[in-house]
Amino acid sequence: MKKLLHYIGKRLLQLIPVLLGMSFVVFMMIRAIPGDPAQVILGQQASKEAVAALRAQLGLDQPWYIQYFDYLLNIFRGDLGESMRTMSPVSKEIVPYLAATFELALFAMIIAVVIGVNAGIISAWFQNTWFDYAAMVVALIGVSMPIFWLGLMEQWVFSLQLDLLPTTGREEVRNPVNAITHLYILDTIMQGRFDQLGEVIRHLILPGIALATIPMAIIARMTRSSMLEVMKSDFVRTARAKGQKMFFVVYKHALKNAIIPVLTVIGLQMGMLLGGAILTETIFGWPGIGRYIYDAISFRDYPVIQSGILVIAFIFVMINLLVDILYSFIDPRIKYD
Repeated sequence: MKKLLHYIGKRLLQLIPVLLGMSFVVFMMIRAIPGDPAQVILGQQASKEAVAALRAQLGLDQPWYIQYFDYLLNIFRGDLGESMRTMSPVSKEIVPYLAATFELALFAMIIAVVIGVNAGIISAWFQNTWFDYAAMVVALIGVSMPIFWLGLMEQWVFSLQLDLLPTTGREEVRNPVNAITHLYILDTIMQGRFDQLGEVIRHLILPGIALATIPMAIIARMTRSSMLEVMKSDFVRTARAKGQKMFFVVYKHALKNAIIPVLTVIGLQMGMLLGGAILTETIFGWPGIGRYIYDAISFRDYPVIQSGILVIAFIFVMINLLVDILYSFIDPRIKYD
């Protein structure tokens, strides 16, 4: 336990230069975007004096290094700044959007893991059979299929043609959720509103499936590859020679030893879903962090862009740290020296 805590502390210290580097790169890149935020906020008809006054108010008339230093000071104080567009604190404004993306990404990842891992296991179990070939063809299609096309096809089939599932949004407009944590599934369960829970899940299904397609295909292929390697091991042959049923050999012995690379892929994909769900969020009208940052880019809202990307980077690194810690619990041979 002491070595594990030491490892976690070392990784958290390594997080500081990573986030500093990320903040600097993002800070410089967004200032390379054409357009003046003050001009965008006031409109093209605003006078030069009004634009100059707003630039001074927002601190945009200062040299870039002074702006960056002020930004870092605010970050260390836990202040993510204020949105140039709404004048609201980003730390409060970002929470509902981040919660919406997290709920969608988690729902999509559950679908991807359940289907992807089992498809990969069965493909390795029945190698070179029709199921193996079919599963890998479907996985290849899943990796190659554009999310925007899949999302539009889902809406056309399940919403417009069959009228089974809603097209956009997180909730029923006529029966809105009373947000507490902004995780609507958790909020409806806490309040005992199971009628709303059903509607929330119905709104999650289409974007969740669209978002799960690529990670599900990647997880299936990685699971199959890892399982094929483990299935050739001596301990698997020994377990089968002892007369154990194939199901228990595969799921109890082989999967435990094959899961490490799969877990790595799951962690990476979860981090990518949190930051890369903008297409899905746009198609399904999902009010997530991707759309929040995209709208901020349109308005040249520097504090929102900087803070949003920094928060996503922090979560991505923390997810990978959690995956590294899980390694030692799954495989006791892994030590953190």
